[in-house]
Amino acid sequence: MTKIYLVAGEPSGDVLGAKLIGALRAQFPDVQLFGIGGESMEAQGFHSLFDIKPLSVMGLLEVVPSIPKVLKCLNQVVDDIIKVQPDIVITIDSYSFSIRVHKKLQALNVPFKHVHVVAPQVWAWKAGRVNDVAKFMDHLFYLLPYEKKYFEGIVPCTYVGHPVVENDFFKKNKTDCRVALGIPKEAIVLTLLPGSRRSEVKYLLPLFKQAVSQFVAERPNIFVLVPTVQTVGDRVKQALKDWTVPHMILEGQDRRYQGFVASDMAMAASGTVSLELAMAGVPHVIVYRVNPVTAWIAKKLLKIKYVNLINLLSDKEVIPELLQEKSSVRELVFALQSLTFSPHQETKWALKLLGFEQEPLPTQRIALVVKEILTSGR
Repeated sequence: MTKIYLVAGEPSGDVLGAKLIGALRAQFPDVQLFGIGGESMEAQGFHSLFDIKPLSVMGLLEVVPSIPKVLKCLNQVVDDIIKVQPDIVITIDSYSFSIRVHKKLQALNVPFKHVHVVAPQVWAWKAGRVNDVAKFMDHLFYLLPYEKKYFEGIVPCTYVGHPVVENDFFKKNKTDCRVALGIPKEAIVLTLLPGSRRSEVKYLLPLFKQAVSQFVAERPNIFVLVPTVQTVGDRVKQALKDWTVPHMILEGQDRRYQGFVASDMAMAASGTVSLELAMAGVPHVIVYRVNPVTAWIAKKLLKIKYVNLINLLSDKEVIPELLQEKSSVRELVFALQSLTFSPHQETKWALKLLGFEQEPLPTQRIALVVKEILTSGR
């Protein structure tokens, strides 16, 4: 019997982890899965050791109040891994938390393998993390083809492509999705995605509400969809409970993706969601805000021109970015007024680079390599 311990500390890792569970079960019919994850993994029959909400924090200053809870979670995970004695530990995304899990386990000289999925963004900042990966992990899976030059020859690694390509929802019919959600036929559907972390919702949702309230004054047939996740669902509901703009909160992955396909436009926090919106053909703008001190420090550390992956790969602003001081209500309203989307050649090229045409699929590839690692002992 194969025992695999999965650690997905935030919603992006949870979605990837849910896909990975199916791929692992296909390779290991007798597998026993342990660890932590969110609603998407639990929908696959996975039992999480605890609720991952305390780990869904972002920002250099924003994380400080959560440190005691995060450390408690870290110790719980390590203690549980020692108790379970798995054949392999697979951490998914959430690099800061994941690397600490591997460091503590290595210090205890445990006998099982250490694997991480989603390489740290050393091309954006903290290049020294390559050394930690090499020291504390047996294998690394990276999603972007150009990451090869940072890790190959330093740590055993495999390029798998981006798991967003595994989502078949984006092939669904727009009208069917609107009917399934009960959206008025004549409505222009605007989807708001204020993030999956508490700090993101804190900074972005009030801003989104103000901008949309002004926008609706000139476009009264707007209907707003607000997909949310378990980590911030209660906060989103509380913030929108008295909002007079016609809207619907969507919970669960299926309804979330139905909302994407049903959309005419969107406004979203930076992240994987932009790739999903691009796949669904939805014109969108990326918005992000953090604590001003965090923003100042980030500007000093970051080595990239854009935060959006399609823009980074295209080396131009294909998807509009309104970050920090540029994310005023006025700028957001203007962006919504002028928002258009066409299948830019740059977007098609960027999506192709992310593995949209490769086989096997990313999580299948991960599972195959995991099987090889456990079989060969390397």
